[in-house]
Amino acid sequence: MQTKYEYLLFEKAAQQPLKTSVWECKNAYSGTVLGIVKWYSGWRQYCYCPTVHTVYGPGYLKDITDFMGQLKEEKEK
Repeated sequence: MQTKYEYLLFEKAAQQPLKTSVWECKNAYSGTVLGIVKWYSGWRQYCYCPTVHTVYGPGYLKDITDFMGQLKEEKEK
């Protein structure tokens, strides 16, 4: 699974035992947490939850969407 992109890095968050994993989305250079990717049971899919005051261009959103797609594929296996 790809976790490193040009500007983003996804790292598994330290968490309590859950059925699904929670991932931190970080700036690949500074390590600043930009948000998290986690399972949202209401929609039955992984969703991105940004931190306050973050701004994303189309490339960033594409990378986040790609990562969530990988998590979905892995969950379906």
